[in-house]
Order: sequence, then structure tokens, then C-alpha cells
Amino acid sequence: MDTFSYLGQGFGVALTPYNLITALSGTLIGTVVGLLPGLGPINGVALLIPIAFALGLPPESALILLAAVYLGCEYGGRISSILLNIPGEASTVMTTLDGYPMARQGLAGVALSLSA
Repeated sequence: MDTFSYLGQGFGVALTPYNLITALSGTLIGTVVGLLPGLGPINGVALLIPIAFALGLPPESALILLAAVYLGCEYGGRISSILLNIPGEASTVMTTLDGYPMARQGLAGVALSLSA
């Protein structure tokens, strides 16, 4: 029974309005960083660690922010590889093979939604 109480406490911390806003802002920041070719998720998180400390975020919020930036960077890298045929990182190279031809056919929205 302790497992379920710990799970409930975790959801209680993660689903506070402050942490949800932190996750949303981290995802948006990560998507913008991921759009830039050459800046991958690891670089995005590394750039944001000092900012998280400077903002004085609690440890839970800082971890949520860094995880959201990482996942936002993963998606942001797919945007440049689908629309511009420029993979920004190694994990999006294969996306250019199918995504860019779809974008040239006018199906860029479909390609972006499938890559999410």
C-alpha cells in the first residue's frame, strides 16, 4: 500500500499549477532550442541548468523544467528536419527521409503531427 501512497504524493507534486506552468514553459523553450540546428537536447539542458539555479526553483520544479526542455528539444529537432531537410541532431536524421518529401507534397502538417 505504500507504493500507491507514494504514487499519489508524486502526482500531487507534479500536478500543482506551478509545476504545470513550469512544464509548459520548459516545453516551449525546448522547442525553440530544438529548432536551431546543432543545439540538441543535451545542449539545451546544459544551457538551462544555470538558469534553473539562478531562478531559485525548488528541486522538483527544476527537474520538471529540465525534463520538459529535453522533450521539447526532441520535438523541435524534428521540425527543422521535416520543413527544411536539415537534421539538427542524430535522432532526427531518419525523419528527413519521409518528412521532407511529405512537406514538399503539401503534407507538412501531417508529417509534423505524425512525428510527435
